[in-house]
Amino acid sequence: MEFFLKYQQVILRSLGGFLLLIGFIVHFWTVPQEGISQNDRAAANLARMEKSVQDSGSTNQRKQKYDHSQFLKELKAQQEKQIEHFTILIMILGALSLGYSFIKKKKHCIG
Repeated sequence: MEFFLKYQQVILRSLGGFLLLIGFIVHFWTVPQEGISQNDRAAANLARMEKSVQDSGSTNQRKQKYDHSQFLKELKAQQEKQIEHFTILIMILGALSLGYSFIKKKKHCIG
């Protein structure tokens, strides 16, 4: 406890800077890039090929497949929202910690 009180400003500034840095890195790493990713392109090509095969084999008996695409889209959107909220929280905590380290503390003298 004595160590923390002695080096409180250094610890809070280091922690605040570290949290801000990590928050920005994670946020910009996870922000979706413009355009279509290779996975999305491959999924679209696969869906197009399945549809083509399904149409050409119309005489065969077809099974109705459950469409997972809507569920996956909602899951991805929810995960992106959670990551965005988490990185914002980390950046706020880092800024508060860094700001708190610059506040001057009053020393109480007991006389």
